[in-house]
Amino acid sequence: MDTTVTTGTAKESVWGGGNQPLGASYGKMMMWFFIVSDALTFSGFLASYGFSRFKFIETWPIADEVFTHVPFFHGNYPMIYVAFMTFILIMSSVTMVLAVDAGHKMKQNAVIWYMFLTIIGGAIFLGSQAWEWATFIKGDYGAVETNGGRILQFVNAETGERAALADFAKILPSERAHHERKNGVWFYEEGYKPSFSLDEVREGFLANPNILIRTEAIVQEGEREGHKTLLTREQSLEKIKDAKLVVEGANLIRNEYGSRLFADFFFFITGFHGFHVFSGVVINVIIFFNVILGTYERRGHYEMVEKVGLYWHFVDLVWVFVFTFFYLV
Repeated sequence: MDTTVTTGTAKESVWGGGNQPLGASYGKMMMWFFIVSDALTFSGFLASYGFSRFKFIETWPIADEVFTHVPFFHGNYPMIYVAFMTFILIMSSVTMVLAVDAGHKMKQNAVIWYMFLTIIGGAIFLGSQAWEWATFIKGDYGAVETNGGRILQFVNAETGERAALADFAKILPSERAHHERKNGVWFYEEGYKPSFSLDEVREGFLANPNILIRTEAIVQEGEREGHKTLLTREQSLEKIKDAKLVVEGANLIRNEYGSRLFADFFFFITGFHGFHVFSGVVINVIIFFNVILGTYERRGHYEMVEKVGLYWHFVDLVWVFVFTFFYLV
């Protein structure tokens, strides 16, 4: 039943309902329902991340020390490439706005070009995220894990910079298996072996007095507040005795950067968002070819472009929160 308001002798319809409640088509309403439900899902994930970080804040990895890589450049560039990825994704949202506006004005060629730029922006972001994952998994320096599950990193006392295992580890004769056809060895204990054994790292550490150990605990006060705890040489010599195994890079089990929960959340949340971006790119490609074929010109409207634009803006907005939680806070 329609709700009406009587004004004098005239009747005004407040909401006629029908197949376009609140003036929105069925397709737009369903897209908004999906966006709201997906927003709640991401909110739950980010809330879980925030709770875990608060609980283990003393040992949580420092983002500026983890995301320091830039393709084709060697050196320490904290957050530079992540900022570039974020800029590209935000600009793709701008081109999507322009595509929707061109659709409202029935400018087919403009829609084609702006949709194309949106797709390119999404593809660049996905490629960048894949490269970031590969770099995060591979690691850069290496560390050792103690019997208690804590991560010990190494620092060059002369420069104050992180020291890679390759900088000081001593190569020792061993019986480590080599997966070579001529040796006929196809499987030996486990698939993953670090570049150096624990004995090689320990021997190299003992032979190099300039190498110190840095724990994953963050200093809460003093000159080094906000930095990882750096041990003296004497403390380092005592601490190395607790080492159990060598860790290189990050995975769902171990993490050379610190708390393994950080890696778990990083892979899950950024991967879930990356899946959304990938889905958005695929949908954009489909809509892009429909625009080229003139499908929406014949329909007389570009509502499909507007609907996929809503999804794309949502994906961009979610990344702003993911970027803030993982990289800035």
